[in-house]
Amino acid sequence: MTDAPGLPGHPLAWTPPAGPAGPHMERTGNGSQGAGPLFLTSPLARGVSGIFVWAALVLTGHQIYLHLRAYTVPNEQRYIIRLLLVVPVYAFDSWLSLLLLGAQQHYVYLDSVRDCYEAFVIYSFLSLCFQYLGGESAIMAEIRGKPIRTSCFHGTCCLQGMTYSIGFLRFCKQATLQFCIVKPIMALVTIVLQAFGKYHDGDFNVRSGYLYVTLVYNASVSLALYALFLFYSATSELLRPFEPVLKFLTIKAVIFLSFWQGLLLAILERCGVIPEVQVIDGNTVGAGTVAAGYQNFIICIEMLFASIALRYAFTCQVYSEKKDHSPGMQDRSPRLWSPWTVLRAGVLRGARAAP
Repeated sequence: MTDAPGLPGHPLAWTPPAGPAGPHMERTGNGSQGAGPLFLTSPLARGVSGIFVWAALVLTGHQIYLHLRAYTVPNEQRYIIRLLLVVPVYAFDSWLSLLLLGAQQHYVYLDSVRDCYEAFVIYSFLSLCFQYLGGESAIMAEIRGKPIRTSCFHGTCCLQGMTYSIGFLRFCKQATLQFCIVKPIMALVTIVLQAFGKYHDGDFNVRSGYLYVTLVYNASVSLALYALFLFYSATSELLRPFEPVLKFLTIKAVIFLSFWQGLLLAILERCGVIPEVQVIDGNTVGAGTVAAGYQNFIICIEMLFASIALRYAFTCQVYSEKKDHSPGMQDRSPRLWSPWTVLRAGVLRGARAAP
């Protein structure tokens, strides 16, 4: 019996040629074999994200300019401007990270800048709330001795029978501000681990730094969010004239939801929903890097809506009205209220206060 053509050992048997294509087909990972170009590196993704980013920058820049033009309550508006800057920092940082997406994880260093500003935003927001209410002593004069309202929504169901005290207020303050310390430290740890190859997004292995950084982040974020809920529950009546609901929701959405959004994408990557994708230059990008890329793309889109929400939450109308009704203010030239004049006035005021 003769061998059939095509079977092993037959003279006409065909053997696939060995070549450069072999190693590419043997890449390991979730679905990397035969994958097409990565959407995040396409001109469409970069163009759409760029349009949203620059629209958010224009809206926020205009709002900051309006506050500087009507800079009538510096003790409040300086914190408001710091809060508004979260949109340019988040949007431009995420867009730049998206443009640099590739085999090299340069985005980790850029995201560390965003993480540090998150801590500054939380500090500025809490300081603004205290400024609205006249400081810690003024708040305590209003709430001291009052019974704590129990609410499962605000997380005070276990505080039944207790009253507001200075210890309660300082717990809210310290538990919120610990996030401002933990966030930059973890950003620095991430950079160091990345430099030594011990940090990979979405890698929950016990030998990877991502697992421990995520656990610390999650504990810190949860504690800070709980403390803000407690603070809002205690001062909601006092803050009512300042329309705090939209302010609280907007800042919490920008800071806290973005963190859990990234964590959800990392979990989806771990479950294999986000596969490794072969990019245009032939390098295979890890699934964790792809998940981080989608996080940056989503943030670019979200920042436009965040800028619109912040425009209503921190409107400058009330400060413009104070400027218009100030004695002698109507006859002043608008040139005198340029951002340079505001900065110069602040420097002179600091020099007079110096001993």
